[in-house]
Amino acid sequence: MAREELTRLTGNTNGGNCGQGDCPNVYRTASGSFVVQGDVSLAFTPPAGEGLVEIPEEVLREAVRALGW
Repeated sequence: MAREELTRLTGNTNGGNCGQGDCPNVYRTASGSFVVQGDVSLAFTPPAGEGLVEIPEEVLREAVRALGW
């Protein structure tokens, strides 16, 4: 899946600071699931095929606002 196929929910209200795709973000897929971009977390070892990322609370709050929840 290409980034262009995702709806970006966050990173648009920081005055352009996250315009290069290099900040933590939350995206929505066409099927309604979410893709999260963030720093790799080593909090624990996830099951095979899964990964952990860490994102700031404000990013999640921004995603919720963007969805109108």
